Amino acid sequence: MKILAFTFNDIFRKPFLDSWGSQQPSVTAAVVSLLLATLIALYVFFVYRLVTRKTFYLRNFNISLVGIALITCAIILTIQSNIVISLGMVGALSIVRFRTAVKNPMDLMFLFWALGVGIICGAGHAFYAVALSLLLTLVILLLDWLPAVQAPMILVVNAADPRAEGRIMDMVRSHCRRAEVKARNTTAATLAITVELRQPDAELLTCVQDVPGVTAASLVDHTGETTL
Repeated sequence: MKILAFTFNDIFRKPFLDSWGSQQPSVTAAVVSLLLATLIALYVFFVYRLVTRKTFYLRNFNISLVGIALITCAIILTIQSNIVISLGMVGALSIVRFRTAVKNPMDLMFLFWALGVGIICGAGHAFYAVALSLLLTLVILLLDWLPAVQAPMILVVNAADPRAEGRIMDMVRSHCRRAEVKARNTTAATLAITVELRQPDAELLTCVQDVPGVTAASLVDHTGETTL
C-alpha cells in the first residue's frame, strides 16, 4: 500500500492543487440545488412565522433567512470546484464581523438552520436538508406543546413607612405559595423591598397596594420576557 505524505509547503504547489481539484458542477445541477435551497428556505420562513406568532415577529429577519440559505448554497457550489477558491473564501469570510446582536435564542437556531440548509443543498445532499427540516420542525412543535414550568415572579414594593415590611410579607404569603425577600432598602422615611414569589394569585398586586403605607407595587416576570 502506497502511503501519501505531504508537507505544508506542498500545499501551495500547483501539482498538489491540481490533484485536489474537483469537477465543476454543471449548470443544471447548480440550478437544481438553488431551487431546492429556495423551497426549503421558504419552508423555514413559514415555520419561523408560525413559531413566533406569540412573540415579537421580525419580518426582516425572517426574509433574511431565505437570503442566507441561497447565498450559502451559491458559495458552496462555487468553492467545491477548486481548493484555491475554498481557501480564499475562508480567508475572506474570516475577516467579516457582524455587530447585529441576536437577542432571541430561537432566532439564533433559525439562523443556523438556514445556514445548514444552504450548505447541505450546495453540497448536493438536498435529501438530508429535507430530513433535517422535517425532524427539526417536529421537535420544535413538540417542545413548544409541552407545558412550561412556571418561572418565579419578582415583586417590587415601595412604602412610605419603614415598618411596613411585616404587614406586606403577611399579605404576600397569604396570596402565593412561596415568598422570599431578595433585597431590602430602607431609609428614615421609606422602604423598598424585592420579593421572589412562586405561583402568586391574580389578586396579589391589588391586595399589596391596599396595605397601609405602600405607595407602589410592581410584579415582574423573573426571566425579563414579560411584565405584568
